[in-house]
Amino acid sequence: MAHPQLWAVHGDGRHLGPTDVVAPDERLDWNRTIGIGMQHVIAMFGATFLVPLITGFPPTTTIFFSGVGTLIFIAMTVGRGQRLGLPSYTGSSFAFISPVIAAQTHGGIAVALGGIFAAGAVLFVIGFFVDRYGSHWINVVMPPAVTGAVVALIGLNLAPVAVQNWTGYHTSDGKWIQGQAFTAFITVAAIVLCTVLLRGFLGRISILLGVIVGYLVAWPQHQLGQLKGNWNAADWIGFPDLTAPHFTWRAVALIVPVVVVLLAENTGHIKAVGSMTGRNLDRSLGRGFMGDGAATMLAGLGGGSGTTTYAENIGVMAATKVYSTAAYITAGLTAIALAMIPKFGAIIVSIPIGVLGGATIVLYGLIAVLGGRIWVENHVDFKNPVNLFPAAIGLIIGSANLTWTSSGGHGDYSFNGIALGAFATIIVYHVMNVASKYGLMHGALVTPTPADAPAVEQIATPATDGPPTGTKHVAGSGTASP
Repeated sequence: MAHPQLWAVHGDGRHLGPTDVVAPDERLDWNRTIGIGMQHVIAMFGATFLVPLITGFPPTTTIFFSGVGTLIFIAMTVGRGQRLGLPSYTGSSFAFISPVIAAQTHGGIAVALGGIFAAGAVLFVIGFFVDRYGSHWINVVMPPAVTGAVVALIGLNLAPVAVQNWTGYHTSDGKWIQGQAFTAFITVAAIVLCTVLLRGFLGRISILLGVIVGYLVAWPQHQLGQLKGNWNAADWIGFPDLTAPHFTWRAVALIVPVVVVLLAENTGHIKAVGSMTGRNLDRSLGRGFMGDGAATMLAGLGGGSGTTTYAENIGVMAATKVYSTAAYITAGLTAIALAMIPKFGAIIVSIPIGVLGGATIVLYGLIAVLGGRIWVENHVDFKNPVNLFPAAIGLIIGSANLTWTSSGGHGDYSFNGIALGAFATIIVYHVMNVASKYGLMHGALVTPTPADAPAVEQIATPATDGPPTGTKHVAGSGTASP
């Protein structure tokens, strides 16, 4: 008697026609499934390992928890019509970078981990209520005018970090390292050329290829101090370094606002998967939030970076038309295995800050521009002051990194530019929206939308982590992902 299989084999498991689609509860033969799973690891890797490098977290620990988080996400999204969960990889979120760096100045990695855990817990609770009561209120609280501003201000807030890396300023000892600007320039040039000259999958990993080119350029300059550490001394096999969190109100206040971005990222990812597979996955939004929240909480408990669903992997799915969760489980297990190789982590840590400077100039700029893309694709009308003023206020607060610090009974706590900018954008938008409808002007500030200009809902997750996959017209405004 044949044994039942979790995933139904698509066709003969080996051959795919030009229009064939492998659904989440299907798979190819295991050799091809494993190959596609490893491809997903390559796709997410360029962005995922950059976050711990920039924030000072152990890279192998972050890779480990990204793999574990992926397995958690798939398990948490089982149900609501999804027999084997949703296809997704949970990698490091760039939205955490600035607040985590700020939090570390008052207690190190352990304090930042407390904030990451708190952000994951808030996202999980929101996911629980969305799963129980529906997701409409998310679109009401964070319409595209607000979401685009929050995404853009994150990129602008991070700009000074990219410039420091580009110029070779070593923040740990306040010294300048020679040759970093040249290395950074070569890295940017390599990323740009790989993006336009390489086709298919290689073009999608242009940032990773650019980092490799930059590393090779920096190698002969090691006497100038460009390479960090000694990866030759690292062991081949070992367990990632684990760090327990320490909770402070300051770190929680700095990092929890990132949940606004995580909600938008997860929403865009799930809508993108729904569009590509021809399924309405709105009922799975709450479980998606819960899955990413649980993954982020676990990372905060052990020393990993906060996670989010990854658009690079949406790109792989769009290119292969294989949406099998079996491939994502393979990817998660592969990432966990890589994290057990300390030498691999030491090589990552040795990457020069000039290389990071080149890569982050591109990545942080993409974050800011993608905020604008959300506005364009959702037809946000900036002739309407209700859309214009909140975005203007939030962008300046975020890009200037305006910080508010207060002393309380539990010590000082503060909000940095991302937190203040996000809160200001949301609050000002809703205050102006209510005032324009019910105040003295009675709607005079609201510019009517032409009947022939339907809103555009973003169905991809351009985010801090990759290119979008497309848009679709819907009746009403949707939430766009950073």
